[in-house]
Amino acid sequence: MGATMMVPKGRAVGGTFKNIPVCKAASQTGCLITFASFRSTIPPPANTLFGASPSPDLVAACTNPAALAGGSGQLHAYLNADGQTVAGPAPRRPWVTPDRPVETPYVSVPGLLTAQCATNEHATYLEVTVHGNPSDPRADDIGGDVGAGPQIQANWGLHLIDVHLAIGNLLDIVGQQAKNYLKK
Repeated sequence: MGATMMVPKGRAVGGTFKNIPVCKAASQTGCLITFASFRSTIPPPANTLFGASPSPDLVAACTNPAALAGGSGQLHAYLNADGQTVAGPAPRRPWVTPDRPVETPYVSVPGLLTAQCATNEHATYLEVTVHGNPSDPRADDIGGDVGAGPQIQANWGLHLIDVHLAIGNLLDIVGQQAKNYLKK
């Protein structure tokens, strides 16, 4: 996650890893899950750091952990309750209104985030859509962008929280893969 792995256009194997296919089902083992996440409202720009291909014959592989077979699915994210990212502290955002302390290190945000693999003229990426609802008390947005305030560095996407966005989905996939591997 957060790295760009290449595959030949229209194929699930080849490119970066010659013999390891991109995962298409949770029952599949020996496969690759890879994606670079960007907000649906801030897609990869021309100077993107992730999801771009150095060759016209290759594309960045994108595996949607919320819908391995393709299409859109709900992300099961676990986000740092205090806003911390791998880059260090970020301004704390309230998770509910009125603001209350969160006593766990992570928060889950059911129904807030969906994802699908997408391609624009610059990259192939995991397009993350935030479904805020101003009429409920939960947060309507997430952090994770590089930059401060309106000065977001769009070329980074949501790289700082790639794993956080899909960790619940990934744990479910690994559990299913382990069961299938043990059956063999």
